[in-house]
Amino acid sequence: MDEKPSRRKGPDFCSLRYGLALIMHFSNFTMITQRVSLSIAIIAMVNSTQQHGQSNASSEGPPTDSLSNPSSSIEEFRTRASVYEWSPETQGIIFSSISYGIILTLIPSGYLAGIFGAKQMLGAGLLISSLLTLFTPSAADFGVVLVIAIRAVQGMAQGMAWTGQFTIWAKWAPPLERSKLTSIAGSGAAFGSFIILCVGGLISQALGWPFIFYIFGSIGCVCCLLWFTVIYDDPVHHPCISIREKEHIMTSLAHQSSSPRRSVPIKAMVRCLPLWAIFMGFFSHFWLCTIIITYLPTYISSVLHVNIRDSGVLSSLPFIAASSCTILGGQLADFLLSRDLRLITVRKLFSSLGLLLPSLCAAALPFVASSYMTTIILLILIPGTSNLCDSGFIINPLDIAPSQNNDKYLETPVCGRKSSQSPILDSVSGWRNVFFLSAAVNMFGLVFYITFGQAEIQDWAKERPITRL
Repeated sequence: MDEKPSRRKGPDFCSLRYGLALIMHFSNFTMITQRVSLSIAIIAMVNSTQQHGQSNASSEGPPTDSLSNPSSSIEEFRTRASVYEWSPETQGIIFSSISYGIILTLIPSGYLAGIFGAKQMLGAGLLISSLLTLFTPSAADFGVVLVIAIRAVQGMAQGMAWTGQFTIWAKWAPPLERSKLTSIAGSGAAFGSFIILCVGGLISQALGWPFIFYIFGSIGCVCCLLWFTVIYDDPVHHPCISIREKEHIMTSLAHQSSSPRRSVPIKAMVRCLPLWAIFMGFFSHFWLCTIIITYLPTYISSVLHVNIRDSGVLSSLPFIAASSCTILGGQLADFLLSRDLRLITVRKLFSSLGLLLPSLCAAALPFVASSYMTTIILLILIPGTSNLCDSGFIINPLDIAPSQNNDKYLETPVCGRKSSQSPILDSVSGWRNVFFLSAAVNMFGLVFYITFGQAEIQDWAKERPITRL
């Protein structure tokens, strides 16, 4: 049976934990803009209508005396921005390198978060990612290999940052508010995707594509200052939290273990089907999400034949729906839980909606490519409905391993975050295969999660009393 959490009410939207959700929303906003910056900038970086030089050489002409005419310096920078001969295969490697970096650090950063604290891990990851974003335009001039290396290290940094969020919410989020708080924080990724895709093309046309990286890299550095100043690992040590809110959080989490770190029961976790169900949910969900976030501007540009400005604006529309559905889904999930609906029922309901609906939309895309409006509607629905998973299996790790020391337990399902390989972007059949495969992966993840998913605390996640003589 699912445990019934405490219904005692604490302060709501004016509370510190909701402030934490907003700051984490801003952090997710920053990280996703830095990740997607290349997706919108690459349309200009490999613009085939401009003259191409060597593989990683600039197409810019001889330097002009911009100092003698400062008013023309920005225009000259924009028109002389480098253009590269990167094949679709090379672009796919560049896009996927950041995700491979994320995989490499998810489990190690879980251990490090237990040693140094989730606050330090998330803040350090965000800072490193921001600095590497600022360096990306210069790296492109040195060669594609350096760009791939930069993106991989940036992925490792973002993996550190993603890791810390689960650990922080395990200590800050009361059970009946988990969906709500995590959805507010997680919606920052959808909102960030909307902003970068909406204004990225405008920035590229007005200032030059390098400024996409300079602007959002700088925003990340500012976010780091806010993060290190305001955030604490747990409510007990926060100097500004009210006594009422602290008591509310600690009381609601009283049934959870808070003992010192202990060894990870790896064998038990490997044999745990509910944990594998969450893993497969993550795997399938982020397969489709990665395809959409990474390749949506290229798909709209190549299939709908629009310029970089319109491509960015159109690509941003799906993430308005995604951001809204994330928050509304969290509110609805906690509402259903407060009405005594079983926890596992709510998790499977939102997981089903978040995997089935986008699969149907993705499978339909190749058949409506000739219809501009229908294509846009389906592209809007895919991220919007997909983000309902935030109230399903994405938050499910906190149900089956709610220990405050679960920074080690939660990284295993999160390893499914990156899954998709680089699609072949130069043919209609290539896009069709990508969408069909994504839909099939989503359906497999759905069936596996519905079959084996649970919400009860697993035996390996329970604290066992130590008997001393």
